[in-house]
Amino acid sequence: MKMTQKVLVYGLLLTSAQAVLAARGDDDLNDLRQSGIATDEWQLIRNDKRHDIMQYVKRDLGKTLRSFKIEYEVDGTLDTISRVTFDYPNYKRWYYQIKEARVLKKVSDREFYFYQIHKAPATLPDRDVVLHATIQPYSVKTGYALMTLESIPDFIPPKPPLVRMVAENMTVKWSRIGKNRWKNISQGYIDPGGSTPDWAINFVQRQAPYQTVLGIQRMIESPTYAESKETPVFSFGDAYEN
Repeated sequence: MKMTQKVLVYGLLLTSAQAVLAARGDDDLNDLRQSGIATDEWQLIRNDKRHDIMQYVKRDLGKTLRSFKIEYEVDGTLDTISRVTFDYPNYKRWYYQIKEARVLKKVSDREFYFYQIHKAPATLPDRDVVLHATIQPYSVKTGYALMTLESIPDFIPPKPPLVRMVAENMTVKWSRIGKNRWKNISQGYIDPGGSTPDWAINFVQRQAPYQTVLGIQRMIESPTYAESKETPVFSFGDAYEN
């Protein structure tokens, strides 16, 4: 892309992002402007008491992109949570800007590889990613279930014009806090690759976790998943009833 084209694209993105954030309040706009400030401590950027969501960011020294952490609570069984989490064909219904999601290879009931295509902001190419998932099932002893996701960029050949993501690494932890009450703590680091300005990446990373959590909360409450008797493709564990 020529320099003049890059300037135009970045200018359009910045104008759009600033317009959205200005409508939401000064705190969001200041966060975008200060996205280059390095800190290795989590900073609270959203406290949504209505939905029991708390969102944090941090940027470690030596990195230009920020990490994220989001905490939230849901009512439901771990079986319902598993049905939602591993129903990849229906991710488009609730996951932030997902065009496609599917399992590529099942290694075992606790390990598999899956593929996702993310919609990119206007004028930028969409991103794809291959993730290696491993599940540590729930047990009464630990009190939680844990899923680890690690990007494997070379697992399959590139698919131009899609840009293969460098990283979409995260941990997803479900802790039992009541009979049918669960707390989730998800945190990770995302690098979409390609020639995208850091502030634009940080802007998307601010919106994506929060919007995705709103989606998964809605799906967990949906009768489609909550009242289903279907066995999940993968599961966070079978000991949750004890």
